[in-house]
Amino acid sequence: MVPEVVQCPVRPFDGQRPGTSGLRKKTSVFRQPGYLEAYVQASFDAMGGIAGRTMVLGGDGRFFALEAAQTILRMAAANGATRAIVGQGALLSTPAASHLIRLRGADFGIVLSASHNPGGPDGDFGVKLNLANGGPAPEAVTEAIHARSRTVDSYRTLDSGDIDLSATGTTTLGQMTVEVVDPVADYADLMAGLFDFDAIRALFAGGFRIRFDAMNAITGPYATEILERRLGAAPGSVVNAVPLPDFGGLHPDPNPTWAAELIALMEAPGAPDFAAASDGDGDRHMILGPALYVSPSDSFAVLAANAHLAPAYAGGLKGVARSMPTSSAADRVASALGIECHETPTGWKFFGNLLDAGRATLCGEESFGAGSDHVREKDGLWAVLLWLNILAVRGEGVAAILDDHWRRFGRTWYSRHDYEALPQEVADAVIAGLRGQLATLRGHKTAGLTVTAADDFSYVDPVDGSVSMGQGLRVCLSGEARFVLRLSGTGTEGATLRLYLERHDTSAGGDVQTALSSVAAAAEEIAGIRRITGRPAPDVVT
Repeated sequence: MVPEVVQCPVRPFDGQRPGTSGLRKKTSVFRQPGYLEAYVQASFDAMGGIAGRTMVLGGDGRFFALEAAQTILRMAAANGATRAIVGQGALLSTPAASHLIRLRGADFGIVLSASHNPGGPDGDFGVKLNLANGGPAPEAVTEAIHARSRTVDSYRTLDSGDIDLSATGTTTLGQMTVEVVDPVADYADLMAGLFDFDAIRALFAGGFRIRFDAMNAITGPYATEILERRLGAAPGSVVNAVPLPDFGGLHPDPNPTWAAELIALMEAPGAPDFAAASDGDGDRHMILGPALYVSPSDSFAVLAANAHLAPAYAGGLKGVARSMPTSSAADRVASALGIECHETPTGWKFFGNLLDAGRATLCGEESFGAGSDHVREKDGLWAVLLWLNILAVRGEGVAAILDDHWRRFGRTWYSRHDYEALPQEVADAVIAGLRGQLATLRGHKTAGLTVTAADDFSYVDPVDGSVSMGQGLRVCLSGEARFVLRLSGTGTEGATLRLYLERHDTSAGGDVQTALSSVAAAAEEIAGIRRITGRPAPDVVT
């Protein structure tokens, strides 16, 4: 008997505006009766309905994901979807989901993740919509979702029980076919076609040691299959490899604060030759060498400068793109290569048009994200494999490659200071205070520096002409320096204020925070972050 389609009443919920990567809230918020259903129905409606369409579904395995997946499947079937392709156990990394959408010609995908945010009953949950190109829904669609979320009054679902997502195979749910697939295999095959796996195997066979921390998140099965089984890294090279609903109590954000154990390992005697970590949904990465942390902006610049060493990019890059707060290190690489360098707002969705139009091959963000035109998401394991490909071909360590890069292009000193869980009105006061000064800051002298320009960043998409305003406050300073201030769109508790510090020179050695001390002093004198917030220091420094 075919399950009955049921129209269930629901009330609109406040605050269902998607951020830079979908809707993220506390798990307890998503578990409210009707909350998930109202948002998913609003998403389906904002796309013009999903009748006859194919959907990809999966996520990072965090708490509530399996329950949410069953709810979404019943709703998709009731709304007329023809097929749902689901990762086994409702698991799919964000880049693997993007690849599967593109590989199978799906019309859209839903990723159940709050990325690098903590999981568990008291943690965070998220729902992100990706479109047929495999990339995050653009602003026009997310604004349509928000508008519909304010008026939605019912949702469609099936009067049916759960289906088995624990084993691969095909079944039906109402009139919809549900195909449960291995979440790893297609992605691993894609990586094998991009990189010189023979060279990386030879690297490991020669005794090269790696430590990859999957942080009890989604990348564990992918890294184990690729690094250990296919490439021959020593068994146990991948640690915290089993995805857990609460990430084993870890904060799945690969940065020096939350991956402190990995940092300590790499600073100790006898450290491995290379280390990396990835985040909750697998789209971010951190790169380490012995006693060496590679800033994400530097990492992206190094990848751009050396990508030609991997088979997929041997013919050169069409262009590169970076988010505005990301350092200008990649700009200098692009200039040397004679290719375009695009500066976009924060959020991977802004790279999609550039990638689809062939205007960029590599894209990067300072928030530990990098990727290429192989998918339409940032991809943590892809970045790690490209680093390994470069190390294998060049026959040098991480430190030697960085030193050579800085000799060629100079060093762009860079750091991000995060002030987390601020009262919204306090964070808004900091932003408003700086915004009110922008028109009069030019020529202002502070901390031995002079303001040369100041603005509120806006972006005109070079492909479709769409305009995005209010994307971050920039203050440019003499001596090839600047600071940027913006509110993060990924937090779920209070507001996160992010201060980005940057300065370029020809030196290579020294301490990053010391090199940026004058820029930090200028930012405090002008923006007054510590004075207004009462915080003596940032909560996280990367």
